Amino acid sequence: MLIRGSDLIAEFLEKKGVRHVFGIIGAGNAAIFDAIGRRGFTEIVCVHHEQAATMAMQTYFRMTGRPTVALLTTGGGSTNGITGVVSAWMDSMPGLIISGNEHSRHSRSDNPLRVWGVQGYDSSATVEKVTKYSGRISDPRDLGYELEKGWHITQTGRPGPVWLDIPMDIQSTPFDASNHRKYSSEPLPQGTDVESAAKRTVELIEKAARPVLWLGNGIRSAGAASLVKSFVEKFGAPTLLTWSGIDLVASDHPLHFGRAGVYGQRAANFVLQNADLVVAIGTRLAIPQIGYALDEFVRNGKLVVVDVDELEVHKHGDRVTLPVVADAGEFIRAMMAHTAPAPKPIWVQTCSGYRDRYPWVGPEHADDPPFINSYKFMQKLGEYMKHDQVIVTDMGTALLSGHQVIALGESQRMMTSTGLGEMGFGLPGAIGASFARDRGEVLCLNCDGGMMMNLQELQTVVHHNLPIKIIIFNNDGYLMIKHTQTNLYGGNSVGVSKTSGVSCPDYSKLATAFGFPAYQIRSWDDFDDVMPKVQAATGPVICEVFMHPMQLFVPKLSLARKADGSIVSPPIEDLSPLLPRDELQTNMLIGMHPKSKEL
Repeated sequence: MLIRGSDLIAEFLEKKGVRHVFGIIGAGNAAIFDAIGRRGFTEIVCVHHEQAATMAMQTYFRMTGRPTVALLTTGGGSTNGITGVVSAWMDSMPGLIISGNEHSRHSRSDNPLRVWGVQGYDSSATVEKVTKYSGRISDPRDLGYELEKGWHITQTGRPGPVWLDIPMDIQSTPFDASNHRKYSSEPLPQGTDVESAAKRTVELIEKAARPVLWLGNGIRSAGAASLVKSFVEKFGAPTLLTWSGIDLVASDHPLHFGRAGVYGQRAANFVLQNADLVVAIGTRLAIPQIGYALDEFVRNGKLVVVDVDELEVHKHGDRVTLPVVADAGEFIRAMMAHTAPAPKPIWVQTCSGYRDRYPWVGPEHADDPPFINSYKFMQKLGEYMKHDQVIVTDMGTALLSGHQVIALGESQRMMTSTGLGEMGFGLPGAIGASFARDRGEVLCLNCDGGMMMNLQELQTVVHHNLPIKIIIFNNDGYLMIKHTQTNLYGGNSVGVSKTSGVSCPDYSKLATAFGFPAYQIRSWDDFDDVMPKVQAATGPVICEVFMHPMQLFVPKLSLARKADGSIVSPPIEDLSPLLPRDELQTNMLIGMHPKSKEL
């Protein structure tokens, strides 16, 4: 039977149950668009910039647990998509990127010319370092093989994006589909003996006086999110969540003690640093989580690291007491088969004391009239969130205030880009999450600076009438970089605000141009009047929140000055604004670090 490559792609997507793909049509992928459209099973969500396609692809997976596809054309169409691919690579998000290209004879990898015609280049080689697999199909008989291979690789082991470059002649030339290579997956490398590792971990928890569970998004990627609550309750240990795993346990669960890190919560950081055992599952323990000095991190405790990626497990060397190379879900199930260790009521009570003394919103988050504080806004936002609220954030204020303060219930979800941290993720991410919910409601937390990075996707929202509620924090530009300039460059402002070279539009007027209803919040009276209207809307809404253009992001790990004027980086439990030294000493069961004593 003869079949065109583009029809084989459309058939493949249907067989895999792919209901939505994201992309932009061009000469390089027009045949694929045509085939998918004729087949009618898969809907193509047409965005207005290719990076939006590769970002929406990620949140679609986060919501459904099923990978999807970004369709890119050749030339600038494929280069535009690379930002989202790097983001997916860093956050271990699966997805298949299919790029079109010039005729294979003009874009072959061994072409000695810089470029033969126009737009053609070896895109698969370009993305080789930021994908799990990248390939270029030069023979139509290899197409089915490469599609199956890519689909398998993107989801297997540590997930990540796969890029397949398919020239126009491969898409359009009929070939005999019965005469093509079949893909057979190779066995995965042997990891740790999960049963023995689980047994050893249970023994360590039993012996520990102050154990802590630190859970990350690797658990959800492994399809084990439904096990987390019973797992936490069985082992009874204080539990911390990473930002990427922020919704694994309800915020009001008695064993949930917050989100530790450089921009962590005081209580969570005290819980972490006083632990004598930390069991980290499905998290890569990056610098934003553990701080800048490995020898200061959980310095009096043992460390169990469970990750499907062997390199991540071993990157901290001898600091890891028990390295476990395993699927997070498989490891949790193995632990659940063991008898629960004796409870640690005194330790849990101590952690509860930290939580009571250091609420997520504290005196450092007071309003600076006439502006309202973004942390207090995020806290109060919870009063208006729906039981199944889905939140996607951009960077800056939306990321920091949101992830430090928003309390989530059992059925609520929150997601962002944590690895690449690219401005502009919020709106495309909200679009992907909405389609994953059958065009359902999403709350998009954004900022005036980040909103400009993918502003064009407002039209995608309008076109599909997606009920995306966009909250834009207006801080006159790039607030995080303003603080960087204050701290490192003597407050010399360049390119961060209207007076220093960059400005953002009036978003209320912009909303009118796109046909959105728009609201503004400048006071708490406005908040109580506007938020019910925003949440009651059945279509898209823009709500602009005006905050102080120099509001601080606190608490955070910051450089501090000693009495002699020298600068020191404190350990991660010693967040700024610094607590009185006697108060810090009281909180540190393991004793105050020498650097903290000098501050």
